[in-house]
Amino acid sequence: MSSTATTKPTAETRLTVKNVTRQTVLATSLEVANTGPNRNKGLLGRDGLDTGGGLWIVPCESVHTFFMRFAIDLVYLDRRNRVRKVRSAVGPWRVSACLTAHSILELPAGVVLSSQTQKGDTIEFLSTSLSESQPEQMPA
Repeated sequence: MSSTATTKPTAETRLTVKNVTRQTVLATSLEVANTGPNRNKGLLGRDGLDTGGGLWIVPCESVHTFFMRFAIDLVYLDRRNRVRKVRSAVGPWRVSACLTAHSILELPAGVVLSSQTQKGDTIEFLSTSLSESQPEQMPA
């Protein structure tokens, strides 16, 4: 996958997500939901997320966990991949929003705490097929 500004991840894309500020990894097999049907479905129907897994919803500024079967961590990002808000272990039947967010990472519960991710941190996306020195471009 090319790292040009026009490249947009697809639903089949898997990304590694790094917190550049803290030098920690948030996910190694992040899925991308950047179409209406994929964003609407999100994680519904799943029994959990594997270690290293997650979902990046683009664009998105709010999520709900209605009908979900497990808790998730949420990382809200602006267009420059800066963390605007984090929520840990959000259980089923909840709503969470950040009106300054452009996208949201849904991660296994515990990732925010273990990676020490905080508001203001910078996040980097890498294609699993690229070397770590070539950051993936975010969709505009």
